[in-house]
Amino acid sequence: MRRWQEGTRRLALMTLLLGALAPAFATAAPTVRVLDLKGAIGPAVSDGFVRALARANEDRVALFVLRLDTPGGLDAAMRDMIHALLDSRVPVAVYVAPSGSRAASAGTYLLYAAHVAAMAPATNLGAATPVQIGGDSPLPGGADPPDSDPETSSGAPPDSGSALRHKQINDAVAYIRALAELRGRNADWAEQAVRQARSLPAGEALERNVIDLMATDLDDLLARLDGRQVTVDGDTVTLELAGATVETVEQDWRTAFLAVITDPSIAYILMLVGLYGLVLEFSSPGVGVPGVLGAICLLLALYALQMLPVSYVGLGLIVLGVALMVAEALSPSFGVLGAGGLAALLIGSVMLMDTDLPAFQIALPVIAAVGAGGALLLGVAVRLAVKAHRHPVVSGADTLIGTRAVALEDFQEQGQVRAAGEVWRARAARPVRRGQVLLVRGRDGLTLDVEEDSP
Repeated sequence: MRRWQEGTRRLALMTLLLGALAPAFATAAPTVRVLDLKGAIGPAVSDGFVRALARANEDRVALFVLRLDTPGGLDAAMRDMIHALLDSRVPVAVYVAPSGSRAASAGTYLLYAAHVAAMAPATNLGAATPVQIGGDSPLPGGADPPDSDPETSSGAPPDSGSALRHKQINDAVAYIRALAELRGRNADWAEQAVRQARSLPAGEALERNVIDLMATDLDDLLARLDGRQVTVDGDTVTLELAGATVETVEQDWRTAFLAVITDPSIAYILMLVGLYGLVLEFSSPGVGVPGVLGAICLLLALYALQMLPVSYVGLGLIVLGVALMVAEALSPSFGVLGAGGLAALLIGSVMLMDTDLPAFQIALPVIAAVGAGGALLLGVAVRLAVKAHRHPVVSGADTLIGTRAVALEDFQEQGQVRAAGEVWRARAARPVRRGQVLLVRGRDGLTLDVEEDSP
């Protein structure tokens, strides 16, 4: 009986001890981070992705999912994202979703770079031809002719524009083929997507080994990836995603701030506010508010513009236009300087963004509003200048003409008179007596022409 009681007591103690130690031996549920990217790929999007992926590496999550829907974007921003993805120690799945989404242009490169490339039904990818900078593409959609050669049929060397175009195309082809070979995906179709702007729906992309799998939603994606092996940084990793906790990455203040100021239209407005603010401060010093506001806006604009594809010719025209319009306001030329400045401002505004991507162009309504405002101010300045020109002179020495002066001494031909409270040298055709009231008829330098004032 005593042995039975001791055995029961020991069993109870062991049960309590195992219960206390169980949490220490329990396996934590894997974590999956999901970042949504919808819209054009630019500096703000790239910065947000890079920092989110860095945090995922610090926390050693089981999988990082980039849920993608993009028409493309800037080459520099895309390459920053791919660099971070290739350096990641955490598996990254690029998932084109939901249905109806696309991974065009830069999105195709991201799909090829990912450890796992997945698409939802009714999605597409492709059209990865780089958009020509500073001009129109040879063919609609930015595609080069298939198997085109930079040399003409006559053997003549290509012009500089054609040579630059082929350099861009060949660089893009080499880049995407390298990504395809790294991930074991269809490199030949990747080259067609660049050279001929080819596109594929999700089903055909899976058949041609362009992507790894199709999934209807995120849960389906995680279920299909559970137990799958991927190569991460040269090591084979088995994805264990059963019961995974899904965390959605929210946009932080930095990403939101960059998204605002790197919008081309916002950066353009900040630049104009900065320029006009500094001009107003220098023309009317002492207030301080225009100068401080202008300096802040101009610095923000310069920070944003250095992250965007800016044409320095366009930027120079804008600065010249503002300078000419300010010169018109300070030294009226009856519209000559102002009209030239307004024209330079509008032409520079259209040329400012050196890319054909619609998402990174300044909105035409914004340019039109700036042009209308500048034309209105120019009209007011010209009207005031013309009105001032027509008015009689109200200041200066010429205002003495037609007024009266008093002789300070007797003189013949030349002497001194008092006019408008000042002593002037005077010249008269007839003798003048001291105290005589005279009429000023003209002025020659510091000498007044006077004559007897007739009653």
